[in-house]
Amino acid sequence: MRTTEFLTIASAIAPDRTAVYFDGEAVTFAGLQERVNRLANALAGRGVGPGDRVAMMQVNCLQGIEAYFAAAQLDALYVPINFRAKTEELERMLAIAQPSMLFLGERYLSLLPQAGEAEGGLAPDRVVVLDGEATGGRLSWDELLASASDDELHFPEAEDDDTTVIMFTAGTTGVPKGVMLTHESFSSYLLATVTPADPEAKETNLLTVPLYHIAGLQASLAAVYGGRSLILMRQFDPVEWLTAVQKYRANRAMLVPTMLKHLMEHPRFHDFDLSSLDVITYGAASMPLAVIKRAIHEFPGARFINAFGQTETASTITMLPPEDHVLDGTPEEIETKLRRLTSIGKPLDDVEVQIVDEDGNVVPAGDVGEIVARGSRMMAGYWHEEAATREVIRSGWIYTGDLGYQDEDSYIYLAGRAKDFIKRGGEMVSPEEVEQVLMAHPQVADAAIIGVPDEEWGEEIRAVVVARAGGVTEEELKQHCQQRLASFKRPRSVVYVDELPRNVMGKVLKRDLRAQYGQPG
Repeated sequence: MRTTEFLTIASAIAPDRTAVYFDGEAVTFAGLQERVNRLANALAGRGVGPGDRVAMMQVNCLQGIEAYFAAAQLDALYVPINFRAKTEELERMLAIAQPSMLFLGERYLSLLPQAGEAEGGLAPDRVVVLDGEATGGRLSWDELLASASDDELHFPEAEDDDTTVIMFTAGTTGVPKGVMLTHESFSSYLLATVTPADPEAKETNLLTVPLYHIAGLQASLAAVYGGRSLILMRQFDPVEWLTAVQKYRANRAMLVPTMLKHLMEHPRFHDFDLSSLDVITYGAASMPLAVIKRAIHEFPGARFINAFGQTETASTITMLPPEDHVLDGTPEEIETKLRRLTSIGKPLDDVEVQIVDEDGNVVPAGDVGEIVARGSRMMAGYWHEEAATREVIRSGWIYTGDLGYQDEDSYIYLAGRAKDFIKRGGEMVSPEEVEQVLMAHPQVADAAIIGVPDEEWGEEIRAVVVARAGGVTEEELKQHCQQRLASFKRPRSVVYVDELPRNVMGKVLKRDLRAQYGQPG
């Protein structure tokens, strides 16, 4: 199924239902279809066609959704770009994608390489300014739309397995690679997990996750396919989020662990009526047990879902369902559920997931290995990166780079990224295991584990800790770990910081920590 059909069907079934609430504006599904038609016609008038790339760099906005569907209508490829990218990163991504058109927020104009001066430079009339004034020969969004009809003049001919999105990974932490996702990458997941649009059923979904991230884009397409009204926030802000839930009576929300933590710790958290929330999906980063336990208590009417995946797998491949978040039963049953709350659940029905060793052999239950997956929704490969593609896709399996183990009941537990794993004296140490132990200390607000070079052991374990008010000493932390961890897993040194560096999805930037605190001594 082509993704363009999501909007076509929703606009036919529920034309007058609000598709998107954004910045005080409400756009119906019929209105969204008309705006997409107008944009597609405007882009076609400027020569954009099959195989061309249309890039977008902006915080969450209605235009981001419109640009995706307009590009898909023309069989062009949509390229969302991390709005936190710096000049060199942006130049690199533009050089890789070579877009025919670039939609850009005014605040990012200064980052653009000049046409003819860099490989990623674009001619001014190829740049569309989404807000503010367009100067220097560039186009404004309003000018572009005003130049075209809202009639549906273009009908996509792409096959289900044709690429529709190039989504960059590691754009702020390493060399970016363009992940090629097909129409089937999105449709196979949504057809398996989302109820299609219904003229009687009404749901409202609050989205703060950025649209340049697979979780944000997948969620926005899910809302369209499901005929859900999408409340789109530019960026996450606790009070704005709480206000939006209350104002629009939001039924669904997607959050990363740090967002959930900030919400519950906000002094105004209990001032808002959040009773409309029925489903809260979380993922993208490890969820501390204390945070999810508190969330279950603070949102008693909500069902929680832990969704795990990555860009290369087109989002979710494993899920911890709502029933595993209900902490009732016998003491033994509650203990089991608490343990499962630290897992990423089980593989979805339409995905095969295995834990394998370095030779690709499935490891026994309880043993740590790399998580691999295959299925119809996996990426087609990396854009113009054949060697990198061969490294990640082997015999049809996506090698995720995430380490984990599976218990006897098929629940999967993360053990960290392969590159973050610490080898001390021949013993492999999972940073996530040690971090969970540290986070269980009442005076620890946040924690990360890194390896530092050591002449005797190869690598030694260092904790980077954010302490709560009142503090906690290094010795107290070591004693805390001594009671809960094998000796080779315990931190030998502790560094205190005000906060951990994280990306917008809440993942700790271990590379930054290693660069700053990864030296011996």
